[in-house]
Amino acid sequence: MNFEMGIWQPVGLVASREISTRLRAKAYRISTLALLITIVGFTVVMKLIGGSASTTNVGFVAPTAPQAASLQATAKAIGQEVTTTQVADEAAGRAKVGDGSLDAVLIGDGTRVEVVVKKDLDQNLRNALNVVAGQLALNQQIVSLGGDPSRVNAAVANASVTVQPLEQPHEYNGQQLVLGIIAGILIYISLMLNGQGVAQGVVEEKTSRVVELLLATIRPWQLMAGKVLGIGAVGLLQVVLVGAVGIAAALGTGVLTISVSAAVGTVIWVIVWFLLGFLMYSIVFGGLGALVSRQEDVGGAVTPALMFVVVGYVIGISVLPSDPGNSLVEVLSIIPVFAPTLMPMRLAMGGVPVWEAGLSVVLVVAVIPALIWLSGRIYRNAVLRTGAKVRLREALRA
Repeated sequence: MNFEMGIWQPVGLVASREISTRLRAKAYRISTLALLITIVGFTVVMKLIGGSASTTNVGFVAPTAPQAASLQATAKAIGQEVTTTQVADEAAGRAKVGDGSLDAVLIGDGTRVEVVVKKDLDQNLRNALNVVAGQLALNQQIVSLGGDPSRVNAAVANASVTVQPLEQPHEYNGQQLVLGIIAGILIYISLMLNGQGVAQGVVEEKTSRVVELLLATIRPWQLMAGKVLGIGAVGLLQVVLVGAVGIAAALGTGVLTISVSAAVGTVIWVIVWFLLGFLMYSIVFGGLGALVSRQEDVGGAVTPALMFVVVGYVIGISVLPSDPGNSLVEVLSIIPVFAPTLMPMRLAMGGVPVWEAGLSVVLVVAVIPALIWLSGRIYRNAVLRTGAKVRLREALRA
């Protein structure tokens, strides 16, 4: 027991130092505040956009009442909200359009679709009216042929395709999609900020020669593990804070109307995947950071590993909104290097089979020990070598 305490005590000391240093850093406080303002601001904007969804007000004269009823049904089918109001006559309708109390007014004797607008006809309203005009022309042709338009329309309305799916598809809603994208963005930013922070910390100690003093008393893996755990704890605090504030703001303003349990479940998955992704990538970043001796060289050293984070994020935000069930994304989200950004997006959207979520976690956990060994070897062999950049092949062979 004392032996174990002796091994892990230096790790705890290094982690404590990293936590206290990072929490006092102005950059950390500013970045956290910026993320909080961004997430709350995004919620407010979404509330304003959702609350200001315009309703089109259309007037109609008595002869065009059937057209108004058909317009409402058609607009609803295409996701547009239209309210209709009867006006006394055409002159009264034109006056209301002129003073802005109506967006348009249907005029005429009802045999054709005629609309009066102030300047231009909204494209969505135009599309709906074109459908009404087509239906009106069809009804007139049916009457001329001696048929009953109501019976024909009823038959057409009831006609539909019968679908027999082999597998029941998952129904995605807009809020799930948005929540998934936000989850991916939060993971991406956190990995970028905190993951690279490990590499920058390694270079900072290497440049100041502090690492030589530290390695005189503790082992290289203890120093690296303490740094990863310390920065990870600070990053986790930031993720939890931003996630909790974001969910609270969204639920409080009514922007998010899904169940609280679903929202909390998303935050939990984000935390899980931040921990897994940060642990996996920060270990690699720490090893790669040991290859260089200048802060300006850190970006070039970690770019090869960082590209996997970027590619996963870009694929997620570009493909998932339009195709949540994309097969390529499903496969990539299970592969460890892409899972930290893609899997939390899919989990927030819903419809992920339990075996896929479990397999992705198992694979990441399985690959972490190999990365610890690999990065530990690079770190041990390169961290004390200053000056020119150490070649990766040399660090592995030394």
